[in-house]
Amino acid sequence: MVPGPGNPLPLHKKNRPMIGERLAAKCAEAVKALYGKEIAPAEIGIQKTKKEFEGDFTIVVFPLARLSGKSPEITGGEIGQYLSKELEEIAAFNVIKGFLNLALHDHFWTTFLKEHHLEEKYGLQPPRHEAPVVLEYSSPNTNKPLHLGHIRNNLLGFSLARILKANGYKVIKVNLVNDRGIHICKSMLAYMKWGGGETPASSGIKGDHLVGKYYVLFEKHFREEIRDLLEKGLTEDEAMGQAPLMQEAQEILRRWEAHDQEILGLWRMMNGWAYEGFDATYSRLGVNFDKVYYESETYLLGKKLVEEGLEKEIFAEREDGSVWIDLTDRGLDEKLLRRSDGTSVYMTQDLGTAQLRYDDYHPSRMIYVVGNEQNYHFDVLRIVLEKLGKEYAGKVHHLSYGMVELPQGRMKSREGTVVDADDLMDEMRATAEQTTRELGKVGDFPEEEAAKLFTLLGLGALKYFILKVDPKKNMLFDPKESIDFNGNTGPFIQYTYARIRSLLRKASEMGFSTSHPGFKFGQAVLDPREKEILRILYQYPAAVGEAGKELSPALVANYVYELAKEYNTFYQEVPVLREEAREVVMLRLLLSETTGRVIRSAMCLLGIDVPERM
Repeated sequence: MVPGPGNPLPLHKKNRPMIGERLAAKCAEAVKALYGKEIAPAEIGIQKTKKEFEGDFTIVVFPLARLSGKSPEITGGEIGQYLSKELEEIAAFNVIKGFLNLALHDHFWTTFLKEHHLEEKYGLQPPRHEAPVVLEYSSPNTNKPLHLGHIRNNLLGFSLARILKANGYKVIKVNLVNDRGIHICKSMLAYMKWGGGETPASSGIKGDHLVGKYYVLFEKHFREEIRDLLEKGLTEDEAMGQAPLMQEAQEILRRWEAHDQEILGLWRMMNGWAYEGFDATYSRLGVNFDKVYYESETYLLGKKLVEEGLEKEIFAEREDGSVWIDLTDRGLDEKLLRRSDGTSVYMTQDLGTAQLRYDDYHPSRMIYVVGNEQNYHFDVLRIVLEKLGKEYAGKVHHLSYGMVELPQGRMKSREGTVVDADDLMDEMRATAEQTTRELGKVGDFPEEEAAKLFTLLGLGALKYFILKVDPKKNMLFDPKESIDFNGNTGPFIQYTYARIRSLLRKASEMGFSTSHPGFKFGQAVLDPREKEILRILYQYPAAVGEAGKELSPALVANYVYELAKEYNTFYQEVPVLREEAREVVMLRLLLSETTGRVIRSAMCLLGIDVPERM
């Protein structure tokens, strides 16, 4: 059928394959029909046409030319002719060197808009009927408050959970609290020595901050002891081992594992302070968990696994009683699994935690959101589980992310030079208020509404600035740059959404309604800027899918920025409510409404709220 004024293209069904899939299938068919060669549709490269060329989708011809035995230009022309005859959506094509550019009829795009503008779950996949994904993030230590590094961890984990759910997976969000070990004992010892009965209530200090204060105090006195021992001729390793404070902390750890009631009582009190502080920070940051594990409850299971490995002669016990595994056959070294005094190490605890999670959920995957300084640790964890014969060893996946640095350099918890999460959120909110007031965006806002907006913008700026960076990369966080209302920032995207909502309110006051599907655009001729937005909207399901596949919220973040940027160009250059033809106004309103809905959906996947007005 040839489309024309009286013969429009049929409506496309919502469950019909995406045009990219159909192009790939037909292209494979063309290669078979024209050249007698087989190629799988998945092997055909299809991408969005670059702006400088005419077209909507581009097929990379170079690999196909090897099958045709002809030049890329001739091959592209022949395949273009074939596709034009077989696919009614194609209006025209052109070949530029080794690239076949395909332009679709405007009716394809307006039909897509009509079908999806009311679809709240556009871009999201239905639930999969398979085992859940267990996703661990946060994993704080109870000896210090959450800092900027934890913020990146929490934001990555929470966003990834939403992205995986959008791809149909059942996700169990878990937190493993590092509530035992030598680092906890350091804070406890410092409190015993210098606390004087201080509490969060008596000091007015948030609980996790108070515990962190004593961790820093321990390190201060510990470094002084090391300096004294170095001056007496000891090596650094000898000084660290013989320093009285470290020996006392190790004794506290031994007493804890021996269930000493005095030590357990102090441990419970100080951990309780830390938990209250963490919960307040999580609530403010907008993240949560389905289940919380505690290392104090999992390390014993890890110890049993160590005993199991000894019985199977997978592990070896040395003369001092310590237990090790030799991983030199896998290109690694020997790894400690239990200290000579019988106390456990991180690996012991992670073995127990992995077993417990498998017992709880029998997951399809266990994803750990942990910084890249732990790459070796997770390599070892997988290998140890594999050597123990655990069927879930291959399900362990480490989402390794880069460090966050500040303009002044790296943070150090033990020196008290970290950027505290609570302080950073305060700063972001204050900066958002200052910037928003300077731009005059809240002149008519009641104070309560303005205050909510400042918080929303501050958190949006923080979350977006962190999530737009590929997780694998180290990043430099600049609070001032993140608040900018122009450029690739959260507030820019939030403002775009508010602008769309304002436009739709004005349209409603003028009698326009976008709430019913019976729109007739006739043979609408799309403005190039309208078509570009539609192309981007069409790619949303693919962007969500790729983000889930790559475990990268950055793909969603940069997608939504591209959409917001393109819409702002359209808004500034193309009249909407001032257009005389009512059909054109309706088309542009539907385009705006759909853009707003996708912006809200994408930002939700990032854990970011959008304002109704600014």
